[in-house]
Amino acid sequence: MELAQKPVIVRQVFEDELEYELRLIQSVVEDYPVVSIDTEFPNTVFKPDKEIVVLGNQHITYHYMKSNVDILDMTQLGLTFSDCEGDLPDFDTPFCYVWEFNFKSCGKNRRKGIDSRDFATMFWNLGLFKYFRGSTWMAFHGSYDFGFLVKILTQQPLPYDIESFMGLLVYLLGDKIFDAKHTFKCFRLLGSLDKAAKQLNVVRLAGSSHQAGSDSLLTLQCFNELRRLDAFGAIKIPTLALYGLQL
Repeated sequence: MELAQKPVIVRQVFEDELEYELRLIQSVVEDYPVVSIDTEFPNTVFKPDKEIVVLGNQHITYHYMKSNVDILDMTQLGLTFSDCEGDLPDFDTPFCYVWEFNFKSCGKNRRKGIDSRDFATMFWNLGLFKYFRGSTWMAFHGSYDFGFLVKILTQQPLPYDIESFMGLLVYLLGDKIFDAKHTFKCFRLLGSLDKAAKQLNVVRLAGSSHQAGSDSLLTLQCFNELRRLDAFGAIKIPTLALYGLQL
């Protein structure tokens, strides 16, 4: 379960490279069916009262998440693919690779950035849907990550209620979806992704914090370190339990 015997390169993807890089992913996704995702986006506009957050009402939490995702544009999508042993694709080169897709957004990447409609069109045309539904997915505090991915793939606002959202998420990505933040709290690993990594003695292998490709890789590293320590032996880790949106 050792990650990255070779140095890791974050593949920066803009509009001109989109088709090539998605075809590259298509060529490896069957052999690397564990997918870690991270997104970057502007600060949220709608923020719930702290008392509501404490109460932990998942329906209200979903309402705020939907409201923000519907009006905001994702700036980056990070995807890390690994096999069941934690190895990353290397394409028979001296390096391993993860992906960082850079999207057009207000005031950023207007010339080179990816149009989300092009991403969705190519996703469906390449048949990535059938591969992604068979993959195991993970994120850290993943409600927004999966929310933005659903929005891009459907090119529609998110469903009105949480039950419909979860049903659509399963339709698009299958039912093997884990939220590392929800998992980590079972082991008293609280706080940010960087804090959890520090507690686990996991070193970031590429990039920096708040870069989607790098954070997607670090999420996988932390999850795999818990597996290496056999931390899941006594606790069943639930699927589809996104942090704050557990039904």
